[in-house]
Amino acid sequence: MSERRLRTITVNQIGYPVGGEKIAVFTGAGHDFQVVDVDHGNVVFEGQTGTPRFDETSGVTVHTGDFSEVHAVGTYRIEQGEGIASASFIISDKPYHELQQGLLKAFYYYRCGVELTEEYAGDWKHKACHTAEGIVYGETERRLDCSGGWHDAGDYGKYSGPGAKAIADLLLAYELYPSDFVSAIPIPESDGGTPDVLLECKVELDWLFKMQDYRTGGVYHKLTTLSFPDLDVMPEADTADLYFSPVSATATGDFAGVMAMAARIYEPFDSAYAKKCLDAATLAWEWLVQHPTAPGFTNPPEISTGEYGDGNDKDERYWAAAELYRTTGKEEYHQAVLQLVQLSFSKYSLGWADMGGYGTLAYLLNGEDLADRALYASLREGLLAEAERLVEQSRDDGYRISLKEDDYIWGSNMLVMNNAMLLVVAEYFSGDSSFADCALDHLHYLMGRNVLDISYVTGFGDHPVMHPHHRPSVGDHVVDPVPGLVSGGPDRGLHDEYVVEHLQGKPAAQCFADHELSYSTNEVTIYWNSPAVFVTARFNQ
Repeated sequence: MSERRLRTITVNQIGYPVGGEKIAVFTGAGHDFQVVDVDHGNVVFEGQTGTPRFDETSGVTVHTGDFSEVHAVGTYRIEQGEGIASASFIISDKPYHELQQGLLKAFYYYRCGVELTEEYAGDWKHKACHTAEGIVYGETERRLDCSGGWHDAGDYGKYSGPGAKAIADLLLAYELYPSDFVSAIPIPESDGGTPDVLLECKVELDWLFKMQDYRTGGVYHKLTTLSFPDLDVMPEADTADLYFSPVSATATGDFAGVMAMAARIYEPFDSAYAKKCLDAATLAWEWLVQHPTAPGFTNPPEISTGEYGDGNDKDERYWAAAELYRTTGKEEYHQAVLQLVQLSFSKYSLGWADMGGYGTLAYLLNGEDLADRALYASLREGLLAEAERLVEQSRDDGYRISLKEDDYIWGSNMLVMNNAMLLVVAEYFSGDSSFADCALDHLHYLMGRNVLDISYVTGFGDHPVMHPHHRPSVGDHVVDPVPGLVSGGPDRGLHDEYVVEHLQGKPAAQCFADHELSYSTNEVTIYWNSPAVFVTARFNQ
């Protein structure tokens, strides 16, 4: 792959809403710039950038240009001197509609156990995969149906906890912004009645039912082969035995939380399905009650696939109790919330390992009248304080996002989008639009306003990720990768061989390689896509 010359003017490569702030970030010299109407060639705005300053996390000197005065719908680019220009971008009422549709359609491409037909998958079609029964680890004679759901990431494993986080983000997006999910994606199940986002989530929910041990209510932690297949192996060619890894408290808590949530969301569309979800959630809760000190999950000796280990299950139990209380109104769950919230875990995190934020959102969304008033006030105040902290960190960053140098970890773009999601929620509870403004800056970063001038979403923007660590995108021999996938982003820890060889000494925000071998910076997963769907939905209002 040839080295691409980075542009010195970076923008959101999709565009900007008509109203609100419009900022470009410059790294070159000179302060004058022009906004040019691409279709007509005329200059519509002239401005000057602000004072340059060195941005440590990106390793460059930056200055910003504000062109918020441009309101007319159209296609534009920013120019600065001879031959210096940004990507072209649109200004429109809903610039992110197609992006949201693409981020959501990605979940269809992640589907397991079914054929992806050309009608819906286009060039990225493939045959049905992973249809054989899985072996329950430690019970070699016991085999169970395990087909369906979504592949988790660039590999073909399926994981209960991360799957629950992805569903939760999508269901919350639908709950808060239902009007943004009217358009069909489309997917095979599209029926013009139930929104496609709920039909797609049902694919993963139906698989999660299969991960619950009906004998006990506990939930198997994950379903994978013993080891990862080679990088160019298509899903249908991955025929090694699948194993249900042992039940874990974290998986069971996540399952109980997301099933209780689903019971509430699906009730208007399918009451029988909603009851099935609630029954499964209740059974999982009973397992949690009976196993108060279950150990954290670790991979069995023979299994080397992604572990998703998590030694603290208090946050998952908190989420489960809060969702069950919100869905059923039963005091026993409220009492569990009041007890669990006193324990040590993050009450505002939205990551797969720290799910406490989902418990807090469930409790707050249930309303003050049904809450313990003191706890409601405390959680709301804490959430807004966390959002204020993110706003303050963003003000210190050259590209206006809330990541500090140490936050450029494996999957840093998940932090970018999770933080943006929390900021959007803070706006929802406070009515303070400055939180949403900061969240939008995070979306701008994801879509190209970053030091690498790259859109971290395949198929979107004029310089998107092209070579993700994603087996179908590698093995299908199609030039373009599967579209709509969010890449992991810069990882200053350099956790794979490719970046160790190529990125030594780079600043944190530049520790990224658009290369299929870089699993620590350029892999993709369902739970990086899901918060991005939530955030784009907010800005498609």
